[in-house]
Amino acid sequence: MLPRNWKRAVRSLTAALLLTAAATAVPATAHADTAPSSGWNNYNCKPSAAHPRPAVLVHGTFGNSVDNWLVLAPYLVNRGYCVFSLDYGQLPGVPLFNGLGPIDKSAGQLDTFVDKVLAATGAPKADLVGHSQGGMMPRYYLKFLGGAAKVNSLVGVAPDNHGTTLNGLTNLLPYFPGAGDLLTLATPGLADQMAGSPFITKLNQGGDTVPGVHYTVIATKYDEVVTPYGTQFLSGPDVHNVKLQDLCAVDLSEHVAIGTIDRVAFHEVANALDPAHATPTTCASAVS
Repeated sequence: MLPRNWKRAVRSLTAALLLTAAATAVPATAHADTAPSSGWNNYNCKPSAAHPRPAVLVHGTFGNSVDNWLVLAPYLVNRGYCVFSLDYGQLPGVPLFNGLGPIDKSAGQLDTFVDKVLAATGAPKADLVGHSQGGMMPRYYLKFLGGAAKVNSLVGVAPDNHGTTLNGLTNLLPYFPGAGDLLTLATPGLADQMAGSPFITKLNQGGDTVPGVHYTVIATKYDEVVTPYGTQFLSGPDVHNVKLQDLCAVDLSEHVAIGTIDRVAFHEVANALDPAHATPTTCASAVS
């Protein structure tokens, strides 16, 4: 069951985030195909024999194709991957933030983007790496939009695979200081992510995974947004669930840090993309 008055609460939360972050946010309209300086979204990139599949990065709620990946994208490019990222889930009249639209529609945008990447690179399949909503939304693409035929692996970093609570969503507020004034806006992308929502129910009916795709979930026990953190983990025959603190006990990353700056988590992402050459992930991976 969803909390009473959840629609009103989600709208109010979204309005506060939009109003307080607008002054410092970078418009997303120029992001999708123009992440130039660190070598990703290069449509002339051809996958190598060592890394034969392009890596498609899928941002989280309120994120965008550049800011979410300022550390991970160069990290993977420097390791020889062709790396691409997209913007998805824009709402009409809300140009500064992404990941707020209906998640099934966002999955359709991912479908189109993966086709574009595969056509440009000549690769038969891609690997997907997503943070938060971006680690969960691709599962809809895999399960209902034919994505399993085009994807080798999905790596979810702090994904809300089984939804989250309203309290979890409100814990995003500290990242937008000064939240106060409220404006009522429709935000289906937030409503879809709540535990027990029709979207989450449909997504997980009949099992968490689909055949032919390798799944990795990387979670932190300090996650304050996707709560409880264990709901991020998947069940299935080809699933690798990882708790960050089992790799590095002193890693204090929470929901945002694990997907944006945590190089211990990123080392585990690299292992998931190339398991044949995986190396142990430890606290020392933070400086590798």
